[in-house]
Amino acid sequence: MRLKVFLKGAITAGVLGFLGAGAALAQGSCTETQFSSKTGQLYLEAEQAAITNKDFDTALAKLNQLRGMPLNCYEESAIIRISAYIKIEKGDRQGAIKDLLDAINKGYVPPADVAQTYYNIAQIYLQLEDTKSALDYMKKWQTAGGKPDRGQKWQLAVLYQRVNNFKEAIRYAEEVRREDGAKFDQQLYDLLVFLYNDAGEKSKLAEVLEVLVERKPEERKYWDAIAGNYFADNELHKAFEVQKAMYLAGLLKTEDELMRIVNFYNQLNAPYHAARVLEKEMNAGRIKKTTEKVSLLADFYQVAREHEKAIPVIRQAAEMGGAGAMYERLGASYSELQKWKETEDALQKALSIGGLKDRGTVWVRIGQSRFERGDRAGAKEAFRQAGNAGGRGWLDFMQSEEDTKDALVCFEVQAAVLNVVNEDKICKKLQGLGENIPEGCKTVGERLKAGRAKFEATPQCRNAAPV
Repeated sequence: MRLKVFLKGAITAGVLGFLGAGAALAQGSCTETQFSSKTGQLYLEAEQAAITNKDFDTALAKLNQLRGMPLNCYEESAIIRISAYIKIEKGDRQGAIKDLLDAINKGYVPPADVAQTYYNIAQIYLQLEDTKSALDYMKKWQTAGGKPDRGQKWQLAVLYQRVNNFKEAIRYAEEVRREDGAKFDQQLYDLLVFLYNDAGEKSKLAEVLEVLVERKPEERKYWDAIAGNYFADNELHKAFEVQKAMYLAGLLKTEDELMRIVNFYNQLNAPYHAARVLEKEMNAGRIKKTTEKVSLLADFYQVAREHEKAIPVIRQAAEMGGAGAMYERLGASYSELQKWKETEDALQKALSIGGLKDRGTVWVRIGQSRFERGDRAGAKEAFRQAGNAGGRGWLDFMQSEEDTKDALVCFEVQAAVLNVVNEDKICKKLQGLGENIPEGCKTVGERLKAGRAKFEATPQCRNAAPV
């Protein structure tokens, strides 16, 4: 951020008073104390024309007559001073500077007034927008004993800033701030922002920006500067907090600015919040509702696993021209909610519209929806249509499931026969020992025969070992 500082640098009434003509003016090292009668009258006419009547042309003409006469140092000093005054009034600033320097160099300015004369020259250079020369003479003024007040320190801060001497500019600007105390000067704070930023004084910059934001919360540039400061230090979370505060304060207006908030939420793994902001701003018309933006909104809801919210958004994107891919996404969201009929309807529409990158995956999902609804034949057909590893995996799983079921059926038949076989062995053993035979032994043979017949008749036991 570049701060543009304008300096008017008007010559003060004190300057004009110092340049005022008259015999009472101090003469520095000159020992003469008066005009001759001839030169004195002509000088008084020039002075009256210049100061009283503002008739500068007449005054200059009379001064030119005086310059053609033999003059003592007192007379020459007075002429130089009134000449400088006239030139300032007429806007001949370079000429005024030449006269003032001439007075200093010839010793016509008293030592006590030299510093003020240098200051006057600096102000004239400011009028000429000659920053370097103005600063040079401000330094001469200080060297000669000039003590800057608050306004002059501000002037020095600005001059040093304009010549890119930020160290000195900061020194004087900070002195001004200390003198101001609790008083708030926005122009000063703006200069400090610029200086601290260019000098890399991050902590000082942050402190000043906090003051400015507190004082001027409606000023967008200060918020931007704080965020930029955090960005520069790669402190993205802090930068985001500033951007979020700007958003909540209504300072962000354009689509790009609003999308920056959306993307920030996404980058910081908050897809649900990204979705809420994007949806709100699209509904308000501040972000244009395009297929891409609606699709992005669906992405956010899906990543946040807000499938109930994602479904109407995806459907809207599909109706806006999202091709088969959007219906594929719609089917995926329905499957997350285990709405299997809606899943297949959406995926079948995706297949019919086309434009899919991987039809096999779509068929696998259709197969899964049929499987979950108990349509095993339809599921197998879909998995075969897929023709990929996913489909084959499902087919293998279903076959394994069926094989396991058949094995369990056969196992139950086998177990029943083996129980009767064991019972038959016990009955025969008891009979051989002459023991009383249980009632069940009388029917064991028939039951064994019936069990083996059932075993042989059970399709699931076709490949099983005989019992």
